[in-house]
Amino acid sequence: MRSLGISAHIEPDTRFRVTPFVDRVNSFVSLRVEGDFVAVTLIASLGTSEALRSLAAAATEAAGALDAMAADIPEVTSRG
Repeated sequence: MRSLGISAHIEPDTRFRVTPFVDRVNSFVSLRVEGDFVAVTLIASLGTSEALRSLAAAATEAAGALDAMAADIPEVTSRG
């Protein structure tokens, strides 16, 4: 990966869009992650499909960790 540091919160309504750009010399895929106020676009060139698969696997692992955390936290109920 080339250098850039960024942080953004993924929200339940976060949108994802994949757009392939086919070119004889320089084909790539754009992976856009966007909310109402922030958009992050990852550009993946030919030969980087394994890196994208690793990203997908890490995202699946993170989702599992969030599910486990939610299962361990008791629901907060309002009393009134």
